[in-house]
Amino acid sequence: MPRHHLRLSTKLIYAAPALPLAMLGLPLLVILPDFWAGPMHMNLVTVGFVLTAVRIFDVIVDPTIGRLSDLSHSRFGRRKPFMAVAMPVAAIGAIGLFFPPHGAGAVWLFIFYALVTWGWTALSLPYWAWGAELSDDYTERQRITSLREGGTMIGILISAIAPVALGITSHVGQAHLLSLLTIGLATPFVFLALLRVKDNLPVRTARPAGLKATLKLVTANRPFRRLILAWAVNGLANGLPAALILIVFDQILHAPKASGPLLLVYFAAGVLSVPLWLKTTARIGKHLTWAGAMAMSGIAFAFVPAILHVPHALILFGIISVFTGAGLGADFTIPPAIQADVVDVDEAASGEQRAGIYFAAATMAQKAGNALAPGLAFPILGLVGFSTHGGNDLTQNAVLMVLYCGIPASLKLVAAAIMWRFPIDRAAQQELRAAIAAQA
Repeated sequence: MPRHHLRLSTKLIYAAPALPLAMLGLPLLVILPDFWAGPMHMNLVTVGFVLTAVRIFDVIVDPTIGRLSDLSHSRFGRRKPFMAVAMPVAAIGAIGLFFPPHGAGAVWLFIFYALVTWGWTALSLPYWAWGAELSDDYTERQRITSLREGGTMIGILISAIAPVALGITSHVGQAHLLSLLTIGLATPFVFLALLRVKDNLPVRTARPAGLKATLKLVTANRPFRRLILAWAVNGLANGLPAALILIVFDQILHAPKASGPLLLVYFAAGVLSVPLWLKTTARIGKHLTWAGAMAMSGIAFAFVPAILHVPHALILFGIISVFTGAGLGADFTIPPAIQADVVDVDEAASGEQRAGIYFAAATMAQKAGNALAPGLAFPILGLVGFSTHGGNDLTQNAVLMVLYCGIPASLKLVAAAIMWRFPIDRAAQQELRAAIAAQA
């Protein structure tokens, strides 16, 4: 692993694929069910069953791909071969998913949804692990991650703005536009990174362990367990508002058309906050910066109920969105950089570099948090009789607000407390690298 700082051009070339890859998120998460249940005339229950069936296999696919990329050893590197193969697989999946023939059924949906999701996994997990291995410097890792995840947030912004700017309002048109934009930009960006950025093979000081033994060692990594717990708690804190925000704008603020502009404020604040978090991590460390950002978001969320029924509520909501959006910028950019330091703990103990399996575990935790948010919120709203068509009483609206901002604010503060005394700071990470160098 190189110890020197990378050229800015190298870091930008590495980070560039993150932008188009993020643009596929909106079609896959938001548009896909409506696309297949609407224009494709498939029963919504069948659509849900097929999509869930594919994601169940993530429990096997994610750690397998992560571990195989750790064990890969070719003249092109460890991570590059996976990304080179996965890019066309994911592209074929996206085309088949959003440009299906007339009469395509559940089998077609399963095959091409599996291709795009598993292809994306085989592309993204090695990509993230590769970024963790580009430098062993504490601050340089944060720079690399900040550029990559800044690109991710810009990609999300583009996916929200591009259809509106082009006057495309139908979900079919939006899905077609964003899938073609993703493929058109990701293909050159990914292959430029494969050609121009080094993928160094590790110096192995131990025989690689099997998957079962590796998972056992990963779960024994205390800093990783702490990080993954904070990541999962914070993921649920982010997932609840994301699942409920459109309902809040419709039923509480009575301004459904304001959701789009305020979401743009939220994500724009996330992008613009990245340089601030980069400077702060260099000064006080990654874990303290992330803990502070989560605490800031939690406090901002706590003010939401106080501004809902006052004059200029939407302006005040926009101010809160600036703070919570800035917190999102920290959520995107800091934990993956801490993850790279956590992998050093494993390497010092085992003699292996296996960032792939660690990022696979982190991805599964994030997916679990994202799945838990609507699975928790909607049944609770159903139990109290909340209706998205209106006519809710004070108790039902209060339950909505507790789920939207009360619980997330509390979870943010819990996650901040988990990370406050995190054991790996700059000095500890330098000691780990010295121990690794001594072994090599």
